[in-house]
Parts: sequence; C-alpha cells; structure tokens
Amino acid sequence: MALKDKISDILDSYKKFTIATICSHSSLQIFHGARKEGIKTIGIVKKDRKTLYESFPYGKPDEFIVVDDYSKLPVSELVARNAIVVPHGSFVEYVGEAVDKMEIPIYGNRASLAWERSREKMFEWMHKAGVKTPRILKPEEIDGPALVKFPGAKGGKGYFIVNSQKEFEERMRETGNTEYMIQEFIIGVRAYPHFFFTPFGNSGYKTAKGRIELLGMDKRVESSADEIARAVSAGLNPRLSFTVTGNEPIVLRESLLSDYMEIGRKISDTSFGLFGGMFGPYCVETIINDDLEIFAFEISARIVAGTNVYPEGSPYSIYYHKEPMSMGRRIAKELKIAKKKGKLTEIVF
Repeated sequence: MALKDKISDILDSYKKFTIATICSHSSLQIFHGARKEGIKTIGIVKKDRKTLYESFPYGKPDEFIVVDDYSKLPVSELVARNAIVVPHGSFVEYVGEAVDKMEIPIYGNRASLAWERSREKMFEWMHKAGVKTPRILKPEEIDGPALVKFPGAKGGKGYFIVNSQKEFEERMRETGNTEYMIQEFIIGVRAYPHFFFTPFGNSGYKTAKGRIELLGMDKRVESSADEIARAVSAGLNPRLSFTVTGNEPIVLRESLLSDYMEIGRKISDTSFGLFGGMFGPYCVETIINDDLEIFAFEISARIVAGTNVYPEGSPYSIYYHKEPMSMGRRIAKELKIAKKKGKLTEIVF
C-alpha cells in the first residue's frame, strides 16, 4: 500500500484527533494554540526536559511521551492516541529523512520538508517561482563577502563569512564539513514573514490554489553577528557567528507589503507544480537592501521559531481574525475546519 493511502486509512480511523509535537522550537505555542481551540495535545519529550514543560500551565501538553532520542518517534504509540504530528525546526533537524517513510499523519505535505532539507532544491524552488535571490557561488567565484552555509535546520550554527577562495578553503578545513552552499552576502535588513496557506475559505491573499495570510514577521538575533559593533568598539576582532539565540518582532513599512504577499504567493503556487503543494505555515527568509530590493535566501516549509514572539497574535493577524491568533492556534483551527469538512487528507500527509 502506498504511504499516502496508509496515512488516509489512519486518518479515517480517527474519530477525534490530537495534536503532537516534539517539546522544542515552537512547541509551547503549538500546545497553547491547540488548548485555545479545545484540542488535546501530546508532547514528545526527553526525561530531562519534562520538568521544564510541566512548569507552563497554559503551554504544556495534556500528556507526555518520554523518549531517549527525538530521531526515533514512537509512531505506533502516537497513532494509538489519534495523533497528527505538527513539524517544526527541531523536528526537521532530529527526524531528518526518516520522515519520508514514517507511517503517521503529519500536518502539511511531508514532501515539502525534503525540499527544505536540500539547499539546492530550495534555490531551484525560488528560481522557478521567479523570486530574486543572492548569487550561489563556487569557491573560485568568491569575489567579495560570501556566506557559507551547511545542510539542516541548525539555526545558523556554524555559518561563516569569507572574502576569498583561500579563506574559504582554510575555514572549511577547520569545520571538517564536505557539504556546503556559498551565497553572495547581501547587506540589508533581515525580515522573515510568517505565511499561512489555506485551501479553505475566502479570507487572505488569493493564490492559484487557495489563500495566504501574513500572520507576523520577525528578525533573528544571531550571537556575535548582532553584537559585532560592540566588539569592534572594544578593540576586538572576533569571527562572526550566526547561531540564532532569539527573535525580535518587525512591522514593515506598509508600502512593502504588496511585494511580500507576491513573494508568498509565488512560493506557494510553485510548490504545487514541484511536489503537490505546501499547506499551513511557511516562511520565506529575506533581506531588504538600501534600494528596497527584496532577496529571498531560504524557505522554511513549516512553522518557524520567529512566530513565538506572537503567542497572542501579531499586528498582522489582527486584520484576519476576530480573536488573538498565533500561528500555533491557526494550525489547530485549520485542522478543526478540515475535520469538519471531511478533508483532513487534503492537508495532512
């Protein structure tokens, strides 16, 4: 039996569903949002983290499943509890390619996570969408500041900037990595819009297959990269580090909103031709330069941690919903709508 058919059979056997996710990344928001919508939740947690999550009365899951290793999800146990798994950045990092064959319902199209894992596929996606991106360089093409990235959802850990092929080769020897992508480094304001695609309803920005909502926007706080001015003023010359330590909210100048909604639409529309579509939350990570040109450099095909700055809604979500609407709650609300319509199999795989 094909995996899609197997997942459909599992969903058909659920009279009610629960929402499950790994206790990490954006899980507090996901549990809190599901609670607001009256949906039971399951937290997949390591023993040493359980006390932390139990300490949040309105953010903790209704029940826990304790595991030793996040890469080995307790699939049969979750299915027995009627679970739909919501993927997030830690899920992508820990579970990896194993998700491709996992016999459990996952919110969204799991094929989108494979396109997120591969930077080459990701840039193919953005190019086919007609979105402006930084140049992708070979080592011998480095002719100015270039950012070296590595696979996976590691929150920027290990990324570095080089200015020449020689510097690149020296730094790569230190890392021991063999897989990488070199991107042109563009100076500007980083802005990460939080999109939500729905095939149901008439609210939101129209796309070929449904509507998208802009539920928020953030920028990342990246270890030494965001403290470099202080370091230089103190007479230091540290190596830049891009490890994400947190997020800050952003409200864009309104004249840029049209450009961003078009970027969101193009990425959404193109996903259907490439791998059957992307459902629910996603983020197109961008930089805005001095000329107000927007460059997209990454796609996160699931909820991003930047949505955590809006647990009770954002300056954008208020224009779509009458009640405070976090991304976590929007996910729960969408699953309820799909269940009521008998269309869970359209948005869960």
